[in-house]
Amino acid sequence: MQQNPLKRGWDDILRDPLPGRLAKPRTDSGLTMLIDTGLGVQETGDLIQLAGAYIDFVKLGFGTSKLYPLHVLQQKINLLQSAGIDVYPGGTFLEASILQGKWHEFLDRCQSLGFQTVEVSDGTISLPAELRLEIITTAKAQGFKVITEVGKKENDTHLPVATQLQMIAADLDAGAFKVIIEGRESGKGVGMFDSHGQLLRDEFDELVRSVGNQDLLIWEAPIRSQQEELIKLFGPNVNFGNIAPRDIISLEALRCGLRSDTLRFTL
Repeated sequence: MQQNPLKRGWDDILRDPLPGRLAKPRTDSGLTMLIDTGLGVQETGDLIQLAGAYIDFVKLGFGTSKLYPLHVLQQKINLLQSAGIDVYPGGTFLEASILQGKWHEFLDRCQSLGFQTVEVSDGTISLPAELRLEIITTAKAQGFKVITEVGKKENDTHLPVATQLQMIAADLDAGAFKVIIEGRESGKGVGMFDSHGQLLRDEFDELVRSVGNQDLLIWEAPIRSQQEELIKLFGPNVNFGNIAPRDIISLEALRCGLRSDTLRFTL
């Protein structure tokens, strides 16, 4: 008899200690975006088998998708999408296409390859607000789900909160699905984190207060202590990005109170 691939071995006797975690399909909250910097097809399949229920998006980090053999790229796209996981190329790759005056062609190629989501960012380049909005609206018109990113990738370069808020509002008004708050893969010295990976609390509080609806944001928070703090503040269904493949299960354990750091929230 074929087993249910989603059946877990303990659910009939034990509940998750931290209640409320949403199961897939997740549309607005509880989203987890994994950053893939070079998983093979078999590794991707293994990851889906183990943790596909806990992954909503896979970002093919920065410009890595340009380096894939075409058949491998198409296999990965098809494999992920067939598992209910959206996949998209990193925003830095789009930035490279902007520098070459090829962003229209970039979007067309994303479409022909089967991507359904694109990321618009200016973490490395200088991107005029008018062009940023044109790219967002053009991508939307082509049928893409558009995720944008706010923040610079250079260490210790923190955009003023007022600037971030202005960009967030403009992106959402233009039709962005979510806005990522930059954190890179390190979680240190960028976005809302200082060089030690601690929240810049005054700036963070101002941004959170002004945005209001936290479901609009995806927090790039690759460090466990950051994930713990955001779960404590917003609950188990805060949106996370830039999660390494090896950390998907441990993040889900945090979300569910199955790790000491968040189990203590239930005491």
